[in-house]
Amino acid sequence: MKYIANPLFGVFLSLVLFLIGQWLFKKSKGFFLFQPLFVSMVLGIAVLVILGKYFNVTTATVYAKAYKPGGDIIFWFITPATIAFAVPLYKRNDVVKKNWLVILLGLIVGTFISMVLITLVSKAVGLDKVGIRSMLSQSATTAVAMPLTSSIGGNASVTAMACIINAVVIYALGKQLVDWFKLNSDPLGTGLGLGTAGHTVGSAFALQLGSIQGAMAAVAVVATALVDNLLVPIFSHMIGL
Repeated sequence: MKYIANPLFGVFLSLVLFLIGQWLFKKSKGFFLFQPLFVSMVLGIAVLVILGKYFNVTTATVYAKAYKPGGDIIFWFITPATIAFAVPLYKRNDVVKKNWLVILLGLIVGTFISMVLITLVSKAVGLDKVGIRSMLSQSATTAVAMPLTSSIGGNASVTAMACIINAVVIYALGKQLVDWFKLNSDPLGTGLGLGTAGHTVGSAFALQLGSIQGAMAAVAVVATALVDNLLVPIFSHMIGL
């Protein structure tokens, strides 16, 4: 196992699996289950399980000693990459300046309601306190949600999975939801909703709908991260987590 206990292994594996996901996504003409993030996550787990059996160690050991050093390097780049959301935001900053109070209040209220619903659903399906903590910050983008979850005693890996599944679901149902409920009649709300629920993937879809939607999705990704950092610790303390 010493041959793969190298940071380059984690970087190489992540890149290859993501490229496979992209290839499958293109070949399937955008079939949502082949969304690259989802595919690379599933294949990555499978590879770690197989390597664990081959080296006769646990999957957790393979992850910690072989994958995580390289995975941490990639993760380090995720946070500064969030700055890229400033581009669509800068292009439509006139909309942000005009509606900043509505945007802020909407995100705060929406985040609080989502945490209440997440808590109720989590308790209904029998999750323990650690499980509930792990789910609370999923409205933030992965780079923010994972350390936030760790700070309140949750499992960051579970949070990452929840964030990715959110993105896949929004990509899969985003167009249908927009069409069915005629959400695009309000580009402000559409962009905020897609950015909050789908993070980076939702923002990419929002940009396809229009510049205002894309700018609002970018605002949602950044602002939700700030709101979550403020509200999640307070909320978890309020409900005794």
